[in-house]
Amino acid sequence: MCGTCGCGDPAVMPVDVHDRILAGNDAQARHNRDHFGAHGVTAVNVMGSPGAGKTALLEATARARGARKVGALAGDLATDRDASRLETAGIPALSITTGSACHLDAEMVHRALHGWPWSGFEYLFIENVGNLVCPAIYDLGQAANVVALSITEGEDKPLKYPVMFKAADLVVLTKMDLLPHLPHFSVAAVEDALARVMPSPTLIKLSAVSGEGVDAWLAWLEAVRGQVLDAPPRATRNAERGTRN
Repeated sequence: MCGTCGCGDPAVMPVDVHDRILAGNDAQARHNRDHFGAHGVTAVNVMGSPGAGKTALLEATARARGARKVGALAGDLATDRDASRLETAGIPALSITTGSACHLDAEMVHRALHGWPWSGFEYLFIENVGNLVCPAIYDLGQAANVVALSITEGEDKPLKYPVMFKAADLVVLTKMDLLPHLPHFSVAAVEDALARVMPSPTLIKLSAVSGEGVDAWLAWLEAVRGQVLDAPPRATRNAERGTRN
């Protein structure tokens, strides 16, 4: 349970107070989005369970990025280990330690960007706190939402956590190199579950170890960046999709 917002639990925080928090967050997210747009930065919110492979996905991106200018914010309740891993991989990274908060919000992102040379990046990855619930509710000013789902988590996560997957533009099915060791895992079952909850189901099967799917991932990122650079600013994504419902 998040100690700052109650995560929508009316026993912890009244609904009207929670709604005001979300309204304030959306205003800050619009401000962040304006900043990103003004500097030509494509911000991508990377979400998923602890251990789903979010950091490994970004490490694989660093190895294959070519001339792309990439930076990252790494959110976690404690430690800066993910940011250190990304720095080692060659991605300039900054840690956001949230303490008791089980998600990042737009103000945390805004504060982190102050005094950090982010405006020269082409892509800014925001690695959210490991959680399949709350991060989907908070807009950060990102251009796209990506959910990392590992095959070791099972096939039913999209059905069990529909809000997260409803908010996703892309699901990256990670750790595909382990598939031979999981004979009862069905990729088709994941695809069926995503078709039930995602408005536009999009899945990339990827292994950060073997490199499978990395080219498709980079191509998807390039397509998102092209849309962002060509299109006028969009309304707050989570408000558009009704992820508060």
